[in-house]
This record gives sequence, C-alpha cells and structure tokens, in this order.
Amino acid sequence: MDFLKELTGSHSIKNICVLSGAGISKESGLKTFRDQNGLWENHDIYEVASPLAFKNNPTLVYEFYNQRRRQLLSDEVTPNAAHIKLGELEASGEYTVNIITQNVDNLHESGGSKNVYHMHGELLKARCIKTGRVYQWLDDLTGESRCECCHTKGNLRPDIVWFGEVPHHLDEIQQILLDCDLFISIGTSGLVYPAANFVTMAKSAGAYCLEINPHPTNNAQLFDYTIDKTATEGVIKIVENLLHIS
Repeated sequence: MDFLKELTGSHSIKNICVLSGAGISKESGLKTFRDQNGLWENHDIYEVASPLAFKNNPTLVYEFYNQRRRQLLSDEVTPNAAHIKLGELEASGEYTVNIITQNVDNLHESGGSKNVYHMHGELLKARCIKTGRVYQWLDDLTGESRCECCHTKGNLRPDIVWFGEVPHHLDEIQQILLDCDLFISIGTSGLVYPAANFVTMAKSAGAYCLEINPHPTNNAQLFDYTIDKTATEGVIKIVENLLHIS
C-alpha cells in the first residue's frame, strides 16, 4: 500500500482516530436502516426514533429496540474481522487508538477495543428520563420496567440518541479529532452530521485522512486516500500494514 509509505514518510503516527458507521456492523449480520431491506423498512423513522414518538407510542418504540437488542444478543451476530483487527491494533500498544462510532451495538467492545465512544448511544443500555442515570440492560424494555433510582414504571427509555437530541461525548470527540495523526472513516456515508464534519476537523488539525467504503460517499473528496473495499477487507490491510511499520 504505497500511500502508507507516503504517510509514514511525512507523518509521525501516534494517535489514530477511527470513525465507524453502519457498514462495519452490517458485515456482522446486523440490519441497517439505510438498506432497502433494513430494520426501519416498515416504520417511518420518526415513529421510532424521536422523543415525540416515545411520548405518543412508547409501546412501539420499546418493541422496535427490543427487536434490535434481541438480534444483537443472538448467536447470529458476532464481531467480524474489522472489529477484531481494530482491537488488536489498540492492544498492540504501538498507537493510541480511539474509536468514535455511530453504531449503537457493542461489537467494537466484543472485538477487543476499549476506547470506544458511542455518539448515538448504546442498545444494551437504558436511561431514566427523570434522573438521567444509565443502566446496563440486556432484557426487553417495557413500560413495566423499573429503574433502580426512582423505582417508577415507565421512566426507562432506550439509551439511544434520537432525532433532535444532542449526540454523546462531543467534547471528548472534538479533542480526539484535534489530537489525531491519522483519521480513518469506516463504513459511513458522510451524510449524517456532525459525524460528516469530523474529517474536516481532523484534517484542519493536520491529520492524514483515510476512508474505507465500497461505495462513493458524500464527502469522499475531503479524504487524502480512499480504499474502495468492505470494512473487513480495508481494515485488515490497514492494520496489518500499521503493525508492520510500527
């Protein structure tokens, strides 16, 4: 990969920031809402992914995320080679690796990564709408569920960032982007903000910006190099090369 030779000749790589999107989870068998046969197909997204939707029809919203949670916890979904390779890259100790993910699954953690920032929340967590406390949650969530803090039915909601809500960890993410030497975007369309602007932030701070996506993306022109492969193919090549040159 000639670009890595070029990169290592002009950059000292110590801090790596990875932005991951639905494309990396799709290869583990998780359905994505942007696909024709995606999980959101039978629902208008605003019926299941907004505070107003939860207020108007909490039963529908609970069941929608219960289905997703069950699938994630089933035997059919496991971390793929991209998740595992990123975990190996962090575990090597050769680089500081931070993963910013738009995904709400736990596949990065299951693949061995520890520095993971879920900007859109986590499917395996629930949040109390009264106190804001967050709990690990592996079972179905319903209007009968009670949280540990206020013990009141109906106060728990999925810990998911819905439309109109502010993404999590934005302050930490900004600092990670400003500090990174190498920014890698994996399996994300470049359509959803603020994540679509992360490449601009990283590049303005001097990072080399690399994209892995089998299809042209909305902001591809902003990257220094694009690997038009699937997440697993691209990540395997990148990580093996980074560990070889470290």
